[in-house]
Amino acid sequence: MSEAAYQRLWDSSHLILEELLDQESLLGEAVPDSKRQSFQYRLSSLYLYYLGLLRRFDTLYDQMVQPQKRRLLRQLLDSVACRVLELKDDLVRADLCETHCLDQVLQDLKLTPADLEVPIPKYFELEQSSILKDREHMLVELLSRLKPETSEGSFPILSRTEAIIVLQKAERARQGRLRATFMREIRKEEERDRKIREEGRFKFSQDEAAITIQKVWKGYLQRKRTQQDRRTEMEFIGMLPSASPAEPVGAVSQASLRADVRRLRQTEKEEEFQLAVVKAHDHLRELEGPDVKEKMMQQIRQWFIECHALTGRFPDYPDESLGGSSLIFADKTPEQVRMELEVQVQENKKKEQEKNKEKEKEGKEKKKKGEKTKKGEADAMLRALPSKSIPVINAGHKEYTNLWKNRFDSLFPSQSFDSETLKMEQRKDVELEIRIQVDDLMRQELKNLRLAVDREETRPMKPPKKKAGKKPGKKKEKDLTPDRPMDSLFEELVVLGLLKKSETVPLKDYVGDCLYLGSALNLANKLPMPSLADIRQNVALYAILRLGSPDIHSMAPLIRSILLVGPSGMGKKMLVKAVCTETGANLFDLSPENLQGKYPGKTGVQMLVHVVFKVARYLQPSVIWIGNAEKTFYKRVPKDEEEMDPKRIKKDLTKALRLLSPGDRVMLIGTTDRPQVAEMKGLCHTYERILLLLRPDYASRYVLWKHMIEAQGAKGTQHLDISALAKVSDGYTAGCILQAIQAVLTERRLLQLSRRPLLTSEFLGPLAKLDPVYREEEESLKDWYFKTPLGKKKMKLLKDQDAAEEAKAKEKKKRK
Repeated sequence: MSEAAYQRLWDSSHLILEELLDQESLLGEAVPDSKRQSFQYRLSSLYLYYLGLLRRFDTLYDQMVQPQKRRLLRQLLDSVACRVLELKDDLVRADLCETHCLDQVLQDLKLTPADLEVPIPKYFELEQSSILKDREHMLVELLSRLKPETSEGSFPILSRTEAIIVLQKAERARQGRLRATFMREIRKEEERDRKIREEGRFKFSQDEAAITIQKVWKGYLQRKRTQQDRRTEMEFIGMLPSASPAEPVGAVSQASLRADVRRLRQTEKEEEFQLAVVKAHDHLRELEGPDVKEKMMQQIRQWFIECHALTGRFPDYPDESLGGSSLIFADKTPEQVRMELEVQVQENKKKEQEKNKEKEKEGKEKKKKGEKTKKGEADAMLRALPSKSIPVINAGHKEYTNLWKNRFDSLFPSQSFDSETLKMEQRKDVELEIRIQVDDLMRQELKNLRLAVDREETRPMKPPKKKAGKKPGKKKEKDLTPDRPMDSLFEELVVLGLLKKSETVPLKDYVGDCLYLGSALNLANKLPMPSLADIRQNVALYAILRLGSPDIHSMAPLIRSILLVGPSGMGKKMLVKAVCTETGANLFDLSPENLQGKYPGKTGVQMLVHVVFKVARYLQPSVIWIGNAEKTFYKRVPKDEEEMDPKRIKKDLTKALRLLSPGDRVMLIGTTDRPQVAEMKGLCHTYERILLLLRPDYASRYVLWKHMIEAQGAKGTQHLDISALAKVSDGYTAGCILQAIQAVLTERRLLQLSRRPLLTSEFLGPLAKLDPVYREEEESLKDWYFKTPLGKKKMKLLKDQDAAEEAKAKEKKKRK
């Protein structure tokens, strides 16, 4: 695509954005519980539209070259991503569930299931590539020091005589196999000659022989044509996998090459722009700086004279925290400025008094309200929370409308930036620098004037005092390692195995299809369970988008921890590795098995948690993983695990999590397959979001079989019925399916594919040897999930809806 094509895409994106901003005002209105479905529908449609905008802005930011446009696009990209996260949070509160059935909304908006996928901005990986390489190099060096001789002990050492004997055995075996093959072929030829001699040859004339050959050859050609036509038809209707043509692969590689070229041009234009910024700043400061400085000083002197003439004394100079002389340069009279300063101090005092009164009233009202508060909470739940991202999106949209709308810069491809816009931006910075200098000079001049005219000392304008008492901010954590450098703490965690190198696993490898009949199940009063695609989208929303960008993390609703619950083989560890891969996060392992024998004692536990969170904040983004998370919150510790003491980090972990604030890109991710043995209160208090991973449905199993077989190097054929495999593997996890495929597709079997195609029956034996997820285990996990706070609310909502439907049915019967 050209620069003009990207400009058209940008223009069309802002048309959609303008319509969405008009719809945002309706979300702030409170909605009664009876209109819950319509409220969910509005939220879902906005969520899908913003997902599409996020995809567009990601493409534009990745490929546009102009530096000033890219700055605005980055602001829009981060704010739209934050709005997606806010809408997701509103959807969870409205639907009382972590996953949502959006198939009906997709159909109404004429979108496809691919539009549900959460795009991960490409700059997450591109902008951190150098930092990740340095960090990986450090880890490799530290690990190589710990295990310098790992490769030598893997091969047995043989003497010269033993090595010769091994080679002789192998060579003699090879010669024996060749001799046996030759003898087998000779025996077959002798047997064929003997049969011909005994039966006698049938003699054809020349014409009969030609006709026979023609019949055989034409029959062969027609059969091949029929098979090809049938395969083409089956591929067209989607019943057989299509053969991958070579041309699209070439087109894709060519497109990726062009994208890389545009990224190189971005770096070149960015360097040019940075040089131009420095030159413009210096030029404006030298050329316009003296005039601006003189004008400011004249205005301030005039303000001094007017205030003295009106009030009989010189005014107090505004403090820098209140804006300094910027209050004077707003088009106001001296009296207005003085009054505003006095009113501002009085208002601050009044606000402090009102806050104290409100707190006292709230305490009294809570006791009196009773049932009314419950109704108020239910109504408040159906109102979208105030958005932090909408003002930023509005500002970005206005900047686009004022500066870049209807601008055809593609006609001038050599122009790397807009000089006029650059001068406007730098003029503001120059004026700010000069204003600070002028403020210092004029404060001294005001002091001299007071001494000379009024003969009184200066009375500096004091900033409003902060409220004494409890501070609203978070408590500062006591630093237990103030004298130790960060490098030594990093090395200590690596040596102890608490900081590990994560495997490279992209999130797209967590394969699974979405749920197509979720709305139909809801209408039939059946609760739909989350699909693998829902889990993949939630991990992208809750973890990857937040950890990938500091701007998104500071604006989005704060989520400190996630718990992945599901049977073994569902890919919980794979999702943790995918989060680290997509965001470039460090992986800290605080699993109970990994902590055994490390940092003993109470002070040791405090030091452990402190060091891990300190290094995690310094090297953010970071993921703190706890495998077998239920052990940290055991109801009763088993006897064989008492030495491990799995509950020892429980208190310090919850305290450290509370100290995480917006901007700290550190996330705790726990994985468990036995949450029933843990204390519900402690587990739900520590983990803010709980994602339930159940066995895959038919659509996900079909995609899993197809993807994993192709990933092992095999291709689907007419003899391989993937639909039958997906049906037979009901109840098996993705891990079981992968084990069965790896057991069948060995290196030797892959070499035989050209002569012996894959059959469906080959996978049944290895699959039957594995244990599926039994219904009792799955029902136990479901029962546990519906005892969590969010699950309880969902069950209560379903019961209320059923009771309302029964009441309506009874009223209809009475009327009849």
